[in-house]
Amino acid sequence: MSDAPLLIVWHSRTGTAEQLSSAAARGAGKAGRLLRACDVEPEDLRSASGFLFCCPENLAAMSGEMKEMFDRCYYPVLGRIEGRPYATIIAAGSDGEGAQRQIDRIATGWRLKRVADPWIVNTAAQEAEEILAPKTVGEEKLRKACEMGQGLAEGLSQGIF
Repeated sequence: MSDAPLLIVWHSRTGTAEQLSSAAARGAGKAGRLLRACDVEPEDLRSASGFLFCCPENLAAMSGEMKEMFDRCYYPVLGRIEGRPYATIIAAGSDGEGAQRQIDRIATGWRLKRVADPWIVNTAAQEAEEILAPKTVGEEKLRKACEMGQGLAEGLSQGIF
């Protein structure tokens, strides 16, 4: 087990996923490690005991930067992280299901174990100006993200997952 067993991998364009992943990291405390997707290396995944993937849905798919992380790291960790727990937070302007399905398929290939219900944070942004505008996440959602990070870290610490 690493010094920070929960790896929180994030990407954000307009701030929602960044704010939620940061709140989750606050909840996880010293048991969490927050890394932007472009900075994640296979060793970061191998040394983590569990994962929280947090990204926006762009054009009905996970964000390109998150997809690039999975593309770059998939084979170097294949067969080496099986059974580890994971959870997801998807920031979306509508349903977020496309990004969620993509991450779940990748997690299935890695043989990860989902330990929290998928959470899709719908910003309801539908017009170009709304979609591109920086977002501010409300306190209730930030509190929920913090609790998710805390719960994942505690579950890893106690060997529940």
